[in-house]
Amino acid sequence: MNVTLAPATVDGVVSAPPSKSYTHRAILAAGCGESSLVESPLWSADTQATTRAVEAFGGSVSRRSDGALAIDGFDGQPAIPDDVIDCANSGTTMRLVTATAALVDGTTVLTGDASLRSRPQGPLLDALADLGATARSTRSNGQAPLVIDGPIDGGRVSIPGDVSSQYVSALLMAGPLTDGGVEVELETTLKSAPYVDVTREVLDAFGVETRETDAGFAVDGGQSYRVADGSYAVPGDFSSISYLLAAGAIAGEVEIEGAHPSAQGDRAIVDHVEAFGAPVEWNREAGRLSVERAPLSGIEVSVADTPDLLPTLAALGAVADGETRILDAEHVRYKETDRVSAMAEELDTMGVETTEERDALIVHGDRSTLSGARVDGRGDHRIVMALAVAALAADGETTIDGAEHVDVSFPTFFETLTDLGVEVTRSE
Repeated sequence: MNVTLAPATVDGVVSAPPSKSYTHRAILAAGCGESSLVESPLWSADTQATTRAVEAFGGSVSRRSDGALAIDGFDGQPAIPDDVIDCANSGTTMRLVTATAALVDGTTVLTGDASLRSRPQGPLLDALADLGATARSTRSNGQAPLVIDGPIDGGRVSIPGDVSSQYVSALLMAGPLTDGGVEVELETTLKSAPYVDVTREVLDAFGVETRETDAGFAVDGGQSYRVADGSYAVPGDFSSISYLLAAGAIAGEVEIEGAHPSAQGDRAIVDHVEAFGAPVEWNREAGRLSVERAPLSGIEVSVADTPDLLPTLAALGAVADGETRILDAEHVRYKETDRVSAMAEELDTMGVETTEERDALIVHGDRSTLSGARVDGRGDHRIVMALAVAALAADGETTIDGAEHVDVSFPTFFETLTDLGVEVTRSE
């Protein structure tokens, strides 16, 4: 699907979509237990991949009329899957489920689409091998398809922290179901650290205790997944909120409901939008965010802990006066696409001058004229949404090819823009 957007002034009140990160973890945590209700989940292509994995391990998931997921889990004893687990385009599913597969007394095979099969899994495979599993890439390149033979008993592993925090999250989620627990020693500084905080928050909600150590993290074995009162409610997603905040800062006024504080690192977008110069008000208790358009000025910002914000920050930089420097970004190259290059190249198509470095993206808003153009969403939901935000302030219409990929994390994104007054035209 292709989408064409005209420049627009936005105005309205919208709801934050549920968090993709929390939904993934809650579905798997519920699957690891007996029976739980996951309320207000994000039902998207990615989270459905995690649902399929839970079912492959012997759990069952039914979606109620209110959207909640009733999950009967495999209670700490995942079965040997009857078939290959297809993680589609979901890197979170692939990594979390790879560690869960190491609990199985038998063989699990995992794969995904072409993009997912290009993403690095080697450090996680090495860690699982150190814990006693046989874990290999069928192509011997550290990438899916993966074949995992368990079970693991637990132990201590060493793993790099600067490739993906999901390796750590995966080990922490599998560790409680081992006999000996898992201790993770970080070989390098942990990037995207708030995502491990999200994992630990979900684990705590499901009755699993973890702890931070001098060298990394640890979780004791012999624990059970049991959520208090039998249900868990997913909070709003600040990664998705970032596009709505940016739309308001660039093109009008937006109020967002459901923006409650949580461990999500991407809540930093509130501070970043303010730093660009847009007035933001956040009633944390009510979970209500509001933003108004204002003249924006370039900023310098690190995305070491918030890689998913790079596309949004680049879109804001395209509108801002002056230079926006997005730093500590090398790990952002290993997402659904190389998001550093993707934003540089697509913004260039829209008339925005950028400088791409290995670990940074500099957007020269003061030397650019943002113009409507035909751009490529690169098969990446975050690239599509960031380009749509930039289109609101462009001179002329913008057409985004491959816009259907918003289904990964924000299926109602274009409907939400329409509610805010944006003219959106779909075509094949």
